[in-house]
Amino acid sequence: MANVFQSVATYNKSGLGRLLNEMVFVSTANPKFKEFNTDFAANLGSNITGDLPPRFTSNDGLVVNSFEGVEQRVFTLTVDQSANVNYAVTNEEQIFNLDPMDYMKDFGDSMMIELANKVESNVAEDILSNTYRYFGDGTTPINSFGQLAQAYANYRDFGTPTGILKNYIDLMSEPAIINSGLNQFVLKRNEDIANSWELGEWNNVKHYTTNLLPTHTAGTLGNAGTVLTVVSTNDATGAHITSITFSGAGTDADAVKENDLMRFLDGVSGQPNVRFRRFTGHTISAQPVQMRATADAASSGGSVTITIDPPLQSTPGRNQNISTNIVAGMQVKIIPSHRRGLLLGGEAFYVGMPRLPMQTPYPTSTITDPESKVGMRMTYGAIPFRNQMGIVYDVIWAKKLISDYAMGMIYPL
Repeated sequence: MANVFQSVATYNKSGLGRLLNEMVFVSTANPKFKEFNTDFAANLGSNITGDLPPRFTSNDGLVVNSFEGVEQRVFTLTVDQSANVNYAVTNEEQIFNLDPMDYMKDFGDSMMIELANKVESNVAEDILSNTYRYFGDGTTPINSFGQLAQAYANYRDFGTPTGILKNYIDLMSEPAIINSGLNQFVLKRNEDIANSWELGEWNNVKHYTTNLLPTHTAGTLGNAGTVLTVVSTNDATGAHITSITFSGAGTDADAVKENDLMRFLDGVSGQPNVRFRRFTGHTISAQPVQMRATADAASSGGSVTITIDPPLQSTPGRNQNISTNIVAGMQVKIIPSHRRGLLLGGEAFYVGMPRLPMQTPYPTSTITDPESKVGMRMTYGAIPFRNQMGIVYDVIWAKKLISDYAMGMIYPL
């Protein structure tokens, strides 16, 4: 594509700032593995493995009749993303249209911001594929301090790591939340938020606002509000349920979409309410069991089979996570299309950006966007025999959100 330059003598810089998005995910992600190709000398390849805390079960009494085995739990951070921004100019354009010390910097800044936004949006997409617990129903706005407090209570009832939680809030919902708090008699908190018009930190939660939350488009069943009835599971014993077959689904190629969220309904005639067990201790919590669809699913003749995360286990053991087995007659409802925020504990959102090598003989440097903290490589040089100079900004990255530490915050579209 041809370059478009202004060749009139009155073309001057306006000094206008660039239009920026609210970028918070990369800058607040856990940086432990950010440059793992240089920070961890023994690591080879595009993957790095991190450990998750092991799980155990407790037993009554002082007599040990048999010893349990241990299981190392791991997650993998894989560098499978890459992007670049580039342009080329002819030697004549460089001489007559570009001031090397002026506009070249401006072009570079704009390129860096564009690339950083691409990385930020891609990192945020990991929320969709790594949240199975959630707060909100997809139709009721999250617009009050009371709702946030309830979400934090739900998160902590399941089990929470020590330290401060992080809540990534939809930019368009923040004003209503703040306004709801100003009507309450909480002097210190209200003085802080009225002065800054930001949620800041309260209830041991840091609040970050962004306009780059990912949007999930639900399948037909979720958008129609269809109630599904359990027919069977892949494991009738309840030891490791990873798929459930339902009735009431009609016939539709787009019945269920990957990353649809759903929960078991309470008050179903003849059925017990299904509850999550707490992650540690395995006691029964007050939280209804929620799940994420791990793949698209079509329905046929009223039936649909949905693969789910997490695997559900009612039988005793270290991975027991539900109060009762999943049986025929129980009911589930999928939530509609929505924008998905994130409530996070334990610094369990990792972003890796391995440092790219020098591209000798071309001048190369590694730079960091000051807004998003995205690190990228910049290379420039002559394109041989084409009378052109090319400039490229590029980056590779990995991202991983640990699902047991995450809860989706559901904002209606």
